[in-house]
Amino acid sequence: MSKICVIAGVGPGNGLSLGKRFAAAGYEVVLLARSEAKLAEISKQVPGSRTFVCDVTDESSVTDTFQTITSQAGRVGTLIYNAGAGVFGSVEDIDSVSFENAWRVNALGCFLCCKQVIPAMKNDGGNIIIIGATASKRGGAKFAAFASAKAAQYNLAQSIARHLGPDGVHVSYIIIDGVIDIPRTRERFPDREDTFFLKPDHIAETVYNLTEQPPSAWTFELDLRPAAEKW
Repeated sequence: MSKICVIAGVGPGNGLSLGKRFAAAGYEVVLLARSEAKLAEISKQVPGSRTFVCDVTDESSVTDTFQTITSQAGRVGTLIYNAGAGVFGSVEDIDSVSFENAWRVNALGCFLCCKQVIPAMKNDGGNIIIIGATASKRGGAKFAAFASAKAAQYNLAQSIARHLGPDGVHVSYIIIDGVIDIPRTRERFPDREDTFFLKPDHIAETVYNLTEQPPSAWTFELDLRPAAEKW
């Protein structure tokens, strides 16, 4: 299987930690984001990484990016879809643009990226890991856009997993249940104990372990939450 890992949707939290973990395992890491400045900063911390500006909601942007990745680096062996967006509010609070944008980033973007890597993976094996959220399983009153988008993403992932499993492609969906430990969330919750937060490095370790599972015992759905999280 190819040792090229594409991470779609990188930032200073999970995206950075995922990039560092897979680079440490000998993968050639490719980082995708809409912001060139963000990519430049993160790539400094991921040894040997390549970066591409890509809008996952734009089919031509996704197609062009993955074609370039293949021509420059080779077949993608692992795709981690980490892009996510959502304006939080009730059905009365949000507008149609916000609702559609949440779906486009979480569901459509995932669909477009997966379509680009599937043909090669069916020939050579591979991993597709989608970073989800608790909202994929329950629609809170203030999560009208985000929950519906994540539910669509979850069901898309399950469909892809059932379709590709017989071809040796491992598809996993990780439900993140908790607050990621990054500077922005620390500022938002200044009085919370350390145990309240999910550590990006620990999430990345779990994601990497999924890619090492033997086909006789593959995980599709996995919940990750800090020990102190109420559920």
